[in-house]
Amino acid sequence: MNTHYIQQEWFKHIDNKEFPCVAAKAALNKDQQRIFVAPHLACPRHDRQILDFIYSFIDDYRKADSLFHSAVIIFAQPSIHSEKTYANLFWQRLQAISDLDANDHDYDTRVSDDPESADFSFSLKGEAFFVVGLNPASSRSARRFKYPAIVFNPHQQFEQLRANGQYAKMQNIIRKKDIALDGAINPMLRDFGTASEVFQYTGQELPSEWKCPLHIQHGKSEHNQSA
Repeated sequence: MNTHYIQQEWFKHIDNKEFPCVAAKAALNKDQQRIFVAPHLACPRHDRQILDFIYSFIDDYRKADSLFHSAVIIFAQPSIHSEKTYANLFWQRLQAISDLDANDHDYDTRVSDDPESADFSFSLKGEAFFVVGLNPASSRSARRFKYPAIVFNPHQQFEQLRANGQYAKMQNIIRKKDIALDGAINPMLRDFGTASEVFQYTGQELPSEWKCPLHIQHGKSEHNQSA
């Protein structure tokens, strides 16, 4: 596993002029993207390392006074040939690290822990995240990367951008670039508070009746019962 090569491929992907996410570009340019390369998306063996990496990222993010930070997990394997395969493995990894987190930390009280709620966000170490999945088989150009990856974007950053009056402008730029790439806006895009953001996580187009397979265990662990 050539970690350096995989990281460089990620940097080139984000730096490509056609890549639409200006927030990701800003994080890269400010050297505020943290990257962890894991061996295999389907393997639970490195879940603790992944979680510890994200915890370290959270500690640094909470001390920062600037916007545009993200934690990126890139998986060297497996080769992904369908969105469905990627989505199944994506939810497995999110479930696994969420279960580990529930042993030691409470859920971020600023968001809902119900994946069906319009106020839901994924939480680790009490910090809410908007999660973005990328994979080689994605139907959306903006979500297509040669390795399966999961990006964790602190939710509070978006709240700060809204408070600063910057969010709508950034959102419009991203959506225009997305339309230029694929000819139409991503049908899964929603504004926070209008529908659960889980529909946007994998980049896969999903029917309205789809149920998120994620089961949040926070509040059910011994840690939370004794708190």
